[in-house]
Amino acid sequence: MAANSISRSPSFTQEFYQSLFKVIDGENIKTCLQCANCSGVCPFGHVMDFPPGRMISWLRAGIFDEVIKADSVWMCVSCYACVEVCPKNIPLTPGLMTRAKEELLLAGNIPTELQSALEFSQRYGNPLGESPRKRADWAKGLETEVPIMRKLNRPVDVLWFVGDYASYHPRVQQTTRAFFKVLTALGVDFAILGPEESSDGDSQRMAGERGLFEMLAEKNAKVFEKYEFGEIITTDPHAYNAIKNEYPTLGIEYPVRHYTEFLVERIDDIKALFKGNGEMRITYHDPCYLGRANGIYDAPRELLEAIPGVELVEMPHSRTTSLCCGGGGGGMWLDGFQWEKAHVRLSDWRVKEAVDTEASILAVACPYEPPRFEDSVKTVAGAEKLIVKDIIELLAEAI
Repeated sequence: MAANSISRSPSFTQEFYQSLFKVIDGENIKTCLQCANCSGVCPFGHVMDFPPGRMISWLRAGIFDEVIKADSVWMCVSCYACVEVCPKNIPLTPGLMTRAKEELLLAGNIPTELQSALEFSQRYGNPLGESPRKRADWAKGLETEVPIMRKLNRPVDVLWFVGDYASYHPRVQQTTRAFFKVLTALGVDFAILGPEESSDGDSQRMAGERGLFEMLAEKNAKVFEKYEFGEIITTDPHAYNAIKNEYPTLGIEYPVRHYTEFLVERIDDIKALFKGNGEMRITYHDPCYLGRANGIYDAPRELLEAIPGVELVEMPHSRTTSLCCGGGGGGMWLDGFQWEKAHVRLSDWRVKEAVDTEASILAVACPYEPPRFEDSVKTVAGAEKLIVKDIIELLAEAI
């Protein structure tokens, strides 16, 4: 359905406003100061017909149906930057922006590439359209067999929730194998779900598909219930965010940590394994869903600084002001749409900052980032020698 053919009843604005109460404190919207901080900090705010601040003003004016006729909300990458700078603490990313995407989905106003990822998620349990039977194929060729829960038939200390891109994407599989190496070296009692694992659903939820998210969460919950484990560990901040903050709203509660939290507690044991791999000047990119969304800034840096020979340098935008790689909120599946609108990739901006630090390595801690940043390295002037590596790869290489 074309965007300009969408029609709404006069009561639509009020209905939309009331729906916000189901996901956020809708009253908070009334406290908006119209300071425009949110619109100014939004990485794509300059190309949006309705950046966050303007969306609120039109909602309060009772003409929000005009917002839904536009498609610029798909430029939102759910990076939480608007939430970070809001003086009234309005949950714009998980509330207003995500609900607006839901309405566009219902109206059929959805980019084709995003629609394909959502259909794949429903059909195959992952947005890449890969067979569930191949979820553990990343482990082929390893010297040691990766333990899978249904084969072990016993409790484990750690259930490793691998995630979609860590399971299937050829570049990110390198990080997955590195994490296996580190867990094995530390003697951690762990196992994975393998073909029984489904997408965590968090990016689908932030792209407006709440129903699909709930379906995927419930599928994972049924699998979790089959086994005994102490905690869940994941290398994916999006999976971490879903299991920690969103699954409990569905009655699915398990202790979960990002791998940087898990490993920093074992920093002395890791140091004892280090052999070193030379002098390295490293800059670190804070993933949105590890940093702004969940406040984890120190653990990744502590792990990097523990590696012999590492000099850690910060980019101008770091911690709470970190730039976004562009992959969140469905951004992984909207590159074509967003390029047509903005003619720029957010990952390019980040790589430019990394180059300016004169670091030789851009360290990351999210599976969305290696392929996105490596693509930018190929096109950004002066970035030819910049190497992109997940922290876990650097740890594995130093062992």
